[in-house]
Amino acid sequence: MRSLFRLLVALALCVQPALAWEYWGGDRGGQRFSPLTQITSDNAGTLVRGWEFRTGDLDARPPEVMKRTKFEVTPLFVEDSVIFCTPFNEVIAIDPGTGAQKWRFDPKISMAQRPANRFVCRGVTHWTDDRAADGAACKSRIFTGTNDTRLIALDARTGKPCADFGNNGEIKIDAGMKLEWPGEFQITSAPVTGRGVVVVGSAIGDNRRVDAPVGVVRAFDARTGQPRWIFDPLVHDSVEAGHSNVWAPMSVDEERGLVFLPTTSPSPDFWGGKRPGNDEHANSVVALRIESGELAWAFQTVHHDVWDYDLPAQPTLTRIDTGSGMRDVVIQPTKQGFVFVLDRDTGKPVWPVEERAVPQNGAEGEKLSPTQPFPTHVPPLLTQRMTADDVGGLLPGVGSVACEKLLAQSRNEGLYTPPSTQGTIVYPMTGGGVNWGSAAFDPVNQILFANVSHAAHVITLIPRDQAKGFNPPPGHDFGQQQGAPFAMSRALASTEVGSPCNKPPWGETVAVDLKAGKILWHATVGTSEDLAPLGIALNTGTPLLSGVAITAGGVVFTGAMDAYLRAFDVKSGRQLWLGRLPVPGVANPMTYLWKGEQYVVIGAGGHSEGGTSIGDSVVAFRLPRQGEAVSLLTRLIDRPGGRFAVKALAAGVALTVLVALLWRWRRRRRVKAA
Repeated sequence: MRSLFRLLVALALCVQPALAWEYWGGDRGGQRFSPLTQITSDNAGTLVRGWEFRTGDLDARPPEVMKRTKFEVTPLFVEDSVIFCTPFNEVIAIDPGTGAQKWRFDPKISMAQRPANRFVCRGVTHWTDDRAADGAACKSRIFTGTNDTRLIALDARTGKPCADFGNNGEIKIDAGMKLEWPGEFQITSAPVTGRGVVVVGSAIGDNRRVDAPVGVVRAFDARTGQPRWIFDPLVHDSVEAGHSNVWAPMSVDEERGLVFLPTTSPSPDFWGGKRPGNDEHANSVVALRIESGELAWAFQTVHHDVWDYDLPAQPTLTRIDTGSGMRDVVIQPTKQGFVFVLDRDTGKPVWPVEERAVPQNGAEGEKLSPTQPFPTHVPPLLTQRMTADDVGGLLPGVGSVACEKLLAQSRNEGLYTPPSTQGTIVYPMTGGGVNWGSAAFDPVNQILFANVSHAAHVITLIPRDQAKGFNPPPGHDFGQQQGAPFAMSRALASTEVGSPCNKPPWGETVAVDLKAGKILWHATVGTSEDLAPLGIALNTGTPLLSGVAITAGGVVFTGAMDAYLRAFDVKSGRQLWLGRLPVPGVANPMTYLWKGEQYVVIGAGGHSEGGTSIGDSVVAFRLPRQGEAVSLLTRLIDRPGGRFAVKALAAGVALTVLVALLWRWRRRRRVKAA
């Protein structure tokens, strides 16, 4: 029966666009699954570089500006082009076989602004107007949001603005109130479309103030740009707070006419005394009627969040075998490492979710929820508490005393320990767990894949009378939380050398059998090569904000914070291959078929918040053509530790030559003296 089921799923996939990656998440529901089978677990180890495209930002932009960039883009493959955006919101279309530029649009955003979430653009959206005549301008459109809060529509074939949309192709989004600085409010993730409507969220600076801009989601007519509706996820009755916004990618069910929003915590993140209650519909999966904005249902994953445990990941829409039949669901991974599986029509959990008691005694004026929801069927993707037994750091014994002291002096009662003035260990850290890379689902093998980070933050509340003039130590994030009785400080729980206090691995890909409620495997992803001095490559894993792409060929692709794209076997988690990148690819990979060849593409521009080197490349890999092969020398060098080994060897040779010359010189002097 299982074999028959897989056959039926494969046949169903065949009627879908098998050659394309038309949406940010691969499809409207963000499965990140491609039915392509040319690259398999048997031949992935032979992949070679197909092309590299450089945006030119590294040469054209000032270094101080490039230090504020995050290249998190996932390209699309539409209209016979690979189309993507740069951190500065330039939209570029390139040839899918050669990487040659076809067109380019520059919205000319100001380099003087300082976006709260840095210069970033995770992707663009493609939409086809089925009412327009074939060949008409802007029948096929690209929608993109910008760091300076514009929604722009472009012709997907030429890159020219769509004159009939908004004001000559763009709409300026109004934050609704005066901003503290121009970058407090921006758009970072791709819009979504459905039933002739385009929907866009926003990213708003955290921890600045209680009265922050509201986090409304906005919808416009995809043809004209006329406003259709707005939705504020936060119910403001008796609640004093600004945003519960949607900065992460959204999903769309075109057939049902639903758009799914992953919402954030209200402002500010770490003290909620002025927002009593559960803060509905913050920290929730929210389903809206895409044509009207009417609420269909909402499911909250955290009550009264004071840990910055917002929903950062795109809800994954798929069809699963629950053990009692097939069911259309929404899968929502979280920063805590939970996986919530919800019925797509009702939002009710497919498997039981329990309300469990959590630590109490919050800061003065705080009104915590006594319980939090815990899924019972699917286990957490990572541990959810750090103890003294977990302390390890980069090397055994290095920094362990400092970390043990940190744990001893901080509140550390497990998941949902409230922030405090003495300092609270928040594990998983506020970056997750799972982050914006989201999860991927293999509908054939019914396996969920997600990247997770293992690290802890120390959150410290600073009384208001001590916050004025407070000078945060290096490596500490400081937020005034104006309007609250406390400011806040956030820092990685780290050793003296800057590595996380907890033992490696610090980043893993996790595979989960949802039906069985079982973790199938963990694979360590990333080395210290791009982060450690001298390029030393220790197999520690790296924090993983980005996600994976999976294929019917049985391969999982993922980037990391070292400069490699990796391939793993779907069933075992065994590493099959790694491909060298110019700089780390902290982005979601994608794949497509072009002229009979399957390509795998990733944005490789680094990540300033992650401390990596910065670049401006998009790189594609494919199987070797006839007569094409990678040299053994390249294979030895283009792997973690390869360049360090070459440098060490060169230094050793140079030292040997120097010693030999010195010995020869001294010998000659002795001979002459004799």
